[in-house]
Amino acid sequence: MESRLPARPRARTRELSLRRAFTLIELLSVLVIIGLLAGLAVPQLRGLTDRARVARAIGDLRVMTQALLVLDSLPASLAQVGFAGKLDPWGRPYVYYRFPPPVGNAPPAGTRKDRFLVPVNSRFDLYSLGANGQSNLPFTAAPSRDDVVVANDGGFYGLASKY
Repeated sequence: MESRLPARPRARTRELSLRRAFTLIELLSVLVIIGLLAGLAVPQLRGLTDRARVARAIGDLRVMTQALLVLDSLPASLAQVGFAGKLDPWGRPYVYYRFPPPVGNAPPAGTRKDRFLVPVNSRFDLYSLGANGQSNLPFTAAPSRDDVVVANDGGFYGLASKY
């Protein structure tokens, strides 16, 4: 005995296949929503990347400062304490400047200064040029605002704009 299934009506099959498809408006609206979400997420991700680079530079500066402070006399370059060729997170070398001996009560030549134009360090300067790759002696100067600095002779590590 042969069993036969009832035949499906063609109209119903066509109706089912039409229901499973998306319209062009539905697809476009989904693409717009995905684009808006991506537009909101990308700037947040960029901010996280910048903060991570600053944090890495602060960590590097802490290690280098500790290596310099344990010495009896400051070296002429970072290479003498094992940091030759050390690059900051933006791919540039860290800046190290050992101050010349002071003359009288005058601050050493070439010292970086805070907003009151007071030198921020007494023995040496150590910093990263930051994202823009530029710097200036006063922290308030526009090129210096994104520098990652050591100030107060190792008492402060962070962005020059936060000092």
